[in-house]
Amino acid sequence: MMVQLRGFLSDGGAATAGQGSSAIGSTTVTEYPVATRAAPVDLSGTSLTDEAIDIAAWRGQVVVINVWGSWCAPCREEAPILAATSAAYADDGVQFVGVNVRDNRAAAIAFEEAYGITYPSIDDSDGKALLSLAEHLPAAGVPVTLILDREGRPAARVLGAVQESTLTALLDTVLAEATAAGS
Repeated sequence: MMVQLRGFLSDGGAATAGQGSSAIGSTTVTEYPVATRAAPVDLSGTSLTDEAIDIAAWRGQVVVINVWGSWCAPCREEAPILAATSAAYADDGVQFVGVNVRDNRAAAIAFEEAYGITYPSIDDSDGKALLSLAEHLPAAGVPVTLILDREGRPAARVLGAVQESTLTALLDTVLAEATAAGS
C-alpha cells in the first residue's frame, strides 16, 4: 500500500511489519503506526543558554526533536526549514527542541543565531541525551529528526536533512490523529 504524504511516498510494508519507510535521496522517513509505537521518550538536559529542559513537561504537545551539529552540511540545509516550521506550528501545540552534538557552545549558539532558530537546544557535549535516544536513533549520523505524539511516543523519524513538505506532512498527520483521538 502506497500512501502519498505531501511530497514523498511511504511504502507501508517497506520497513518492518506495521512501519512505513521511504528513502528520498540520502533521507529515510519512517512512520510508526499508533498501535506499534514505543514507550514515551525521556529526554532532558541543559540548553545552550544554561536552562533546564525536560520534554516530559511537554506531554500533551507534539514534540519535534532534531539532532544536529554546526559542522554538518545537511544540518545547515535543514536549519531554515526547522526554524520556519517551528514558528508556523507554535500555535498548534508543537514544541521543537534540538540536541546539539560534538560542538563547542560558541559554535552552536552562532549556528542558531545565523539560522534564526529560536527553540531551545540541549548541549549534548557529554553524550547523555543521545544515549537516552539510542533506542530510536542510529548509532552515528546527523541530522536526525524524531517526531513524538502527544503521549511522547515516537510517531515518525527522518534520517538525513528533512524537507519542508515532509516535515509538515508528518506534523499534520500526528496532529490530526491527536485531534481524532480527542474527539
